[in-house]
Amino acid sequence: MTTSQEQFLPSPPSPSPTIIHHPLPTLHPISPPQIVHPAVGGAHYSGTHSWLRSHRRTSSDGQPSRATQSPEDELTSRQRIMNDLMELYCCRPSLEIFERIWRHDSIFEDPWVRCEGYDQYAPQWFVMPKLFSQSRTLSSRLMLSTPSPNRFIYSQSQEYTIRFIGKKKQVDSIIVVDLDENDRIIRLEDKWGGEDLPMHYGALLLRRVNARIASWLIKVPRWQS
Repeated sequence: MTTSQEQFLPSPPSPSPTIIHHPLPTLHPISPPQIVHPAVGGAHYSGTHSWLRSHRRTSSDGQPSRATQSPEDELTSRQRIMNDLMELYCCRPSLEIFERIWRHDSIFEDPWVRCEGYDQYAPQWFVMPKLFSQSRTLSSRLMLSTPSPNRFIYSQSQEYTIRFIGKKKQVDSIIVVDLDENDRIIRLEDKWGGEDLPMHYGALLLRRVNARIASWLIKVPRWQS
């Protein structure tokens, strides 16, 4: 009977779980990267105001390069470039603009073309007045500016009026501009809708062909380099 009685006896209670208190990790505030500048020429950036540090660099001839300029000077340079780019996007291209802010061997890319050198990228701008009766910038906003790499990124909304039919088309872009040590454009990527440019083989080949076709059809002023 002892065995039967033991079968009906309640089991002893389980021991209470032991709670071990671990000390919380120490959190260190992370400073925002010092790359964002406020507005440039009509921009309305309201993010964190953090100034670039001054970096003293030396060029190959032993003289200080443009990297020694102050953040205010850098913003002025960005504003100058953006103003000239706005002239191009508003269908007012000129040789003076290209000689002022571009390099002859610059690369220009958008979803339709990949251009290498003045003879390919200049026709893309000089053809625009033939395609559009009007082009106006609805908004532009500086998003990012860095000294190394020497680059700035801005958003832009542009409204184009197609010639002869009068239809309007708005294009929203994220524009990435890479500069050399003299603040001249060495690469410009126009990302429509902020999407990455097509880079797979077929699309890249088509974009290169499109760039050459425009250079064959559109005559541009000669660059006196």
